[in-house]
Amino acid sequence: MRPDFFEPEIADAMVARIGALTAETEPVWGQMSVAQMLAHCSRPFESVYDPEYAKAHPPPNFVVRTLLRLLVKPLVVGEKPYKRSMRTAPEFVIGEGRDFATEQQRLMAFVKRAQEEGEAAFEGRESHSFGPLTAREWSTLFHKHTDHHLTQFGV
Repeated sequence: MRPDFFEPEIADAMVARIGALTAETEPVWGQMSVAQMLAHCSRPFESVYDPEYAKAHPPPNFVVRTLLRLLVKPLVVGEKPYKRSMRTAPEFVIGEGRDFATEQQRLMAFVKRAQEEGEAAFEGRESHSFGPLTAREWSTLFHKHTDHHLTQFGV
C-alpha cells in the first residue's frame, strides 16, 4: 500500500525532495525540464484549488468521463506504479518558459496545503476527470504522481 500523503511525515518528505531539486537538475528519463515537471506536478492540485483550472479545462462530458472512470482512473489511483514516459492528458502538458523557483515554491505550497487540510477534506471530493474520489484515492493520486516525477529527476 502506498504511503498516506496526508500524514505530515510523508508530506514533509515530499516537500524535502522537491526542495532538493535545482534549476540544473536533469531528468533520468523523459523530455521535460525540471521547471516543466514541477508545473506538471502542480496540475492535480490546481484542479482542486484553482477556480481558473475549470474555466481553462472544462470538465469532460458524460461519455468521456465514463470512459475515464473505467479506463484511466484505475491506472491513476491504483497501487501499480506508472510506467516511464507514459502519455499524459493534454491539459497536463506544460510548455517551455516556466520559472523554476516559482514552480518549486508553488508545488511545495500545494503539498503542504493538501496535507494540512487533511483526509477529511478529500473524502468524496469531486475530481475534475473522475467524479468523486475517496480520501485514499486522492492520497494515492497525489503521492503516486508526484513521487513518479521526483524519481524521474533523481530525488
